[in-house]
Amino acid sequence: MSKAFLCRCEDVTLHEAEAALAKGHDDIESLKRFTGFGTGWCQGKNCLAGAAALLRAHGKPAPEPFTARPPFRPVALADLVALAEMSDADERDGKKPH
Repeated sequence: MSKAFLCRCEDVTLHEAEAALAKGHDDIESLKRFTGFGTGWCQGKNCLAGAAALLRAHGKPAPEPFTARPPFRPVALADLVALAEMSDADERDGKKPH
């Protein structure tokens, strides 16, 4: 049996989301808080549409988008690039990534 993911960032499966709906988490915010979907790297950009479609398929109203929460401190793109470069260098040197 294969898994269908609703949220790849947080490893939330479709089965887990449907179980949450069965427990009464039948609005987008409650579903997000119970399963954790939409809280990963993409902040819901990749999974919000799937969650909305799931709710509509279960007869729930089309949800309003939830509030994305930015990082606590802003992160410069250059810092993220530096992390990727460090990881690439570690792999070339045979070191395990952090």
